[in-house]
Amino acid sequence: MTGRQGELPLDLEIFLCFAIYSASHAFNRIYQPLLEGLGLTYPQYIAMVLLWERDGQTVGELGQRLFLESNTVTPLLKRLETLGHLKRRRDPADERQVRIYLTEAGRKLRQRAVTIPRCILDASGLDGRQAKRLLEEISALRKALESHHSISKDPKHRSSVDRVR
Repeated sequence: MTGRQGELPLDLEIFLCFAIYSASHAFNRIYQPLLEGLGLTYPQYIAMVLLWERDGQTVGELGQRLFLESNTVTPLLKRLETLGHLKRRRDPADERQVRIYLTEAGRKLRQRAVTIPRCILDASGLDGRQAKRLLEEISALRKALESHHSISKDPKHRSSVDRVR
């Protein structure tokens, strides 16, 4: 199965990243018709979910929870504002901060979106316990990869990426 000691073959069937990448595409195919009825894209939907959880977040807080940079979050929020779902306002206590507030239309949209998580779980074929375990494992994987990325950016640590160069 391996060439030199420790190497793995270049075989797409064993690439964890490809399994997640292709599963992401499968999720998108399930979400697309559900979100089309709401007039939202998936990134817009998850931003709205976070605002339904807690209205009045800053752009930075939202970006952090979405794992997105502010230069990606801002256009997404502008589009949601154009759609009438939210308003962006400078924080009076700190003018550097922009806070995001749902409009009445944005709050009402939640009622139309409330069935989506059940539709996704049903489409997955997983029960609640299996879905929770998988979510925990994927979250742990993301944290490990982020930790590795942070360490590999430190010039004191030699990254496995350097071995490819």
